[in-house]
Amino acid sequence: MTIQTDVIIVGAGHNGLVAAAILAKSGLKVTVVEERAMIGGATKTEYPFPKAPQLGTSTASYLLGVMPPEIMQRTGAQFELIRRNPHYFLPMLDGRYLLFGTDQSAMREQFLAMFSEQDWRANGALADEIGRIRDDLSPSWLAEPVSVEATAEKYIRPELRDVFVKLVTGTVEDYLARFDFKSEMLVAMYAVTDGFSGLTGSFGTPGTGMNFLVHNMCRLPTADGTWMVAKGGMGAVANAFANAARSHGATILTSASVAKIITTQGRTTGVVLADDREIHSRVVIANADPFRLREMVGPGVLPDTLDARLDNFKRTGTTMKINMALRGLPKFKCLPENRGQHNGTMHLLPQSDHPIREIKAGFEKVMRGELADCPTLEWYIHTQVDPSLRDPQGNHNSAFFVQWVPYELAGTSWKDQEAKYVDHIFGIAEQFCPGFRDLVVDTYVLTPKRIEEDIGIRYGHIHHVDNTFGFDRRMPYATGVDGLYSCSAGCHPAGSVIGAAGHNCAVRVMRDLGVRG
Repeated sequence: MTIQTDVIIVGAGHNGLVAAAILAKSGLKVTVVEERAMIGGATKTEYPFPKAPQLGTSTASYLLGVMPPEIMQRTGAQFELIRRNPHYFLPMLDGRYLLFGTDQSAMREQFLAMFSEQDWRANGALADEIGRIRDDLSPSWLAEPVSVEATAEKYIRPELRDVFVKLVTGTVEDYLARFDFKSEMLVAMYAVTDGFSGLTGSFGTPGTGMNFLVHNMCRLPTADGTWMVAKGGMGAVANAFANAARSHGATILTSASVAKIITTQGRTTGVVLADDREIHSRVVIANADPFRLREMVGPGVLPDTLDARLDNFKRTGTTMKINMALRGLPKFKCLPENRGQHNGTMHLLPQSDHPIREIKAGFEKVMRGELADCPTLEWYIHTQVDPSLRDPQGNHNSAFFVQWVPYELAGTSWKDQEAKYVDHIFGIAEQFCPGFRDLVVDTYVLTPKRIEEDIGIRYGHIHHVDNTFGFDRRMPYATGVDGLYSCSAGCHPAGSVIGAAGHNCAVRVMRDLGVRG
């Protein structure tokens, strides 16, 4: 059986669905093929807990922050976003804490009482400068990438160009040092959550400043630079783009795995599915990670320069997500009463006079294939702000985002160590919230290996390509093989639930085909 279409999109992750909506809206016949029964890729809502089967959770990606609002406007995708307030909670075992939210006077009181006036000024200066860079850079996310220097010249105001170049090519700690924070714990919090998230990199790694900037590019309406919860979980985001694509005539086939991308005399002409069906097209767009794209086209097809770039990209995943069903909210020793601390990202960091030293040591241990004794943890309980996913028993969905862990364990395996390490993480949470273990009803754990198996991302890297690679150094939309394109998270601007790669790839395809949007 042979199907004829204009455009095949391989993979129904959010970028592929954005591209499908734009291309179908332009009048092209679009077919999306997805190997799994559920669309969304990492952007999905699931019910993974056997002991709480009606409790929904965003099992992989978990927040929406840096998607340009222009993408929703162009595609017509509609979904509801909820602002988290407070959006950050930093608890400490010595009784101090910080709640970051809209109440600036309360924040200032906490900073002065528990940290210092110097830290308060530094925090304000950081927010102001990164906000100006965000405003300047935002148009570049919906355009073909150019070099760092050309990006600075084209988009960034003159007085911030040198700051921008040093930020995206340098280390996050060098950038944060500009603001003269007094507290090492605050530097650690910002470096971990924005600079290191999803990277094979730590203090001293060039390019961590790029990742920091990516995580501070939030321009969603009413967000004020913060990350938001999608009502109904992240699957609501994928479903909205899928509905938009279908409304313009796109076809989405699930349980349709691609065995091979067909190339004939240097041109891509379609795909062969695992069940031997063929789909022929003028264009194939791979929404799979770059390494899977290379596997699907086979050896010797991609240009040598792109092959070499992919070899240079290769990094293994270093993050682990422990999804949990909780029967109640944890009670923090430093803040027993509920003041909204469960709404946002709760940062559990090494508790010592020198947390940066401990974080560095943990990364070095992971690079040796060992498990860190005190990894950094981001903790979420999204049903506190979006109760629509709670089950009839009132259970909460929750997750620990653990940074870092090895892809391969030295001298042992994840099969042997997973349960013990999860219990170790629970022990860390117990220090902050006595009785936490008693709240856990069930778990669904994503190690880097499981991310590869369950989501289909090679090497378990949540960004496909490290965000230390930026701008024109990422995967190109046009591969150099006629008719073959990429729209994955490995492309410009970065890995995350952004959608810009899908948008920009679609624009490039329309331009190459001479189609007007």
